[in-house]
Amino acid sequence: MLLTLSTTHRPATDLGFLLHKHPDRVQAFRLPFGTAHVFYPEATEERCTAALVLEIDPVGLTRRGKSAFALADYVNDRPYVASSLLSVALVSVFKSALDGRSPELAATAIPLVAELPAVPARGGEDLVRRLFEPLGYAVDVRDIGSRRHVGLVLTATTRLSALLTHLYVLLPVLDDEKHYWVDEAEIEKLMRRGEGWLPQHPERALITRRYLKHEQRLVFGALQALDEAQPEAATDEKEEALERPVSLRDQRLGTVQAVLKATGARRVLDLGCGAGALLERLAKDGYVQLTGADVSARALEIAGRRLRDARNVTLLHSPLTYRDKRFRGYDAAALVEVVEHLDPPRLRALERNVFGSAQPPTVVVTTPNREYNRLWETLPAGEMRHADHRFEWTRAEFAAWAAQITETYGYGVRFLPVGPEDPEAGPPTQMAVFER
Repeated sequence: MLLTLSTTHRPATDLGFLLHKHPDRVQAFRLPFGTAHVFYPEATEERCTAALVLEIDPVGLTRRGKSAFALADYVNDRPYVASSLLSVALVSVFKSALDGRSPELAATAIPLVAELPAVPARGGEDLVRRLFEPLGYAVDVRDIGSRRHVGLVLTATTRLSALLTHLYVLLPVLDDEKHYWVDEAEIEKLMRRGEGWLPQHPERALITRRYLKHEQRLVFGALQALDEAQPEAATDEKEEALERPVSLRDQRLGTVQAVLKATGARRVLDLGCGAGALLERLAKDGYVQLTGADVSARALEIAGRRLRDARNVTLLHSPLTYRDKRFRGYDAAALVEVVEHLDPPRLRALERNVFGSAQPPTVVVTTPNREYNRLWETLPAGEMRHADHRFEWTRAEFAAWAAQITETYGYGVRFLPVGPEDPEAGPPTQMAVFER
């Protein structure tokens, strides 16, 4: 099983620093199913190639679990093709490079070529391209005389850590198999390694199903988490550009801030806090406790830097659709531009978590008003404001949803406009304030 990584970045031997493996050494690493060897077939200033050769121990592999068929221990393609075995080797041998650790060059996009002589392709060339081309790779799929396998060359100018991460996740997906048992820990791996690219990938559902070996109990939770993952800057550039002329974002946050202050709340929960824009405002209002929760670890990292001087702020990594006891005991909660990012069936789970389990006395919800969209000159007819929005409600639809909340969970509700109101279309943002 072979993988080569090449670059023409000058000096090309910097590849050794990125991989934390010296070009002048041949290294071997013991793994549960064999030995991984790392060496450099070429290492000049103009071009450098690192090779990872995975030598499979058939006895060690047999001990890993039940075989797919009676003679699978003796007749199989595992020693020769890039599979989940190679993914484990990548994370074991190139962990520092995979994580993007020093040197500074790790954050720089450089010309890279990854070549895999034999890759299982359950889905053929079409699937190979559907997986890698959306990530910016030039994909060369080569016929190697096997109906189920292809040769694969990926070319891109990208960070080495990104290339290794994509291989780590997508090789088992192409194979549609893993050599080990999967459990809830695999969801965390997928979310961590998929951060920044998987939520937006057009084949994210297929990737998730295959990565988790079609275990439905795991797939559903992972897809929920991916649906809720927010862009790291907490707002889409298109949406921000639409709203900038009227400073709608500032008006929205300011209105939520004023409503929360008027409730007399002492402990406030910001659900779907993103990069912490609302928490930054609330931190100045003298609350006893502020807590932000978000499914995106990257967004929480940004929020942590933004709020590093605020002593009364806690950040929680949590999807909003799983019942979380840590959300209980707060005086008020805010869901600012969150609900529209959830598919309707998952919105029900959020409702049960917030209104049924956490039950804060006050819940403030804001969401776009679809009727106002026609007034945005730069928004094509029928388009939503954000690429990740699953829906955008009219005022009547928002009122109907709110009525269902009040009937089911024992809240009252009042509505407030946010932003300049149009006589026919209403305000650009609609707000509901729920009170028990």
